[in-house]
Amino acid sequence: MQRAIPIMFIAMSLIPAGDSAGKILTGSLGVAPVFVAWSRFAIGTLLVLPFLSPGSWALMRDGRLWLRAGTLAAGITCIQTALQTEALANVFAAFFIGPMFSYLLAALFLRERISLLRSALILLGFLGVLLVVRPGLNTTSTGGAGLLFAVAAGMFYGVFLTMSRWLSDIASPLALTFTQLAMSALMLLPLGLMNLPAATVEVAGLATASAAFSMLGNLLLLYAYRRAPATRLAPLVYFQLIAAVLLGLFLFNTLPDALTWAGLAVIITAGITSARLR
Repeated sequence: MQRAIPIMFIAMSLIPAGDSAGKILTGSLGVAPVFVAWSRFAIGTLLVLPFLSPGSWALMRDGRLWLRAGTLAAGITCIQTALQTEALANVFAAFFIGPMFSYLLAALFLRERISLLRSALILLGFLGVLLVVRPGLNTTSTGGAGLLFAVAAGMFYGVFLTMSRWLSDIASPLALTFTQLAMSALMLLPLGLMNLPAATVEVAGLATASAAFSMLGNLLLLYAYRRAPATRLAPLVYFQLIAAVLLGLFLFNTLPDALTWAGLAVIITAGITSARLR
């Protein structure tokens, strides 16, 4: 467990770093969000290939995995659209509706056990998301259409998480990672090619950085899960919110406002408490 903790912190920092590179592409350079999403999957697939076992290719015939990859492709496209106009920390906070939605779907479709206390914590976390998004309020920093895309991304991710639990026994984590990357890249290929940006060193470097940071973060996450139980590592996932705040400050000179800080605190508290329950 002691070795897994620093690995988790690095992983949870790399994933927001990948999204920060994507935000620069969409927000500052005008690159289409769907191209950023497609390039992340395509480059990530190339990064995974050297570590892949030959039998993994047979998984490409499984329709359930295509459906799972479709939810991931939609989610990443939505989150890149949100990052085009919204602050990094706000997008990550809204996106964390995903684990809460997954909890409900797992109870309904996978018949996983639920408890009154955990359900109350999930509801508390949802209230934290509402503090960040503030739908219907006339504010300049939050509640915009971009955050609605972040919520949609979280909902797609919740479906993806539930399907990942459902299909977790059919292959190794690395093989499943390959299928979600390769299938998503193939599904977004037409849209990606239709939105090709100008071929510059800056665009190529940022697209590669976005894919590499995200891929490395997720690979380190799998490595950490081999060293410690998922239930003990789950609270550390919320370090992504802290990393997003710090990256937003240093890269974009933005900080959350008072209500967003309150929402972040509620989400982290509810998430960590829920994860520590047996």
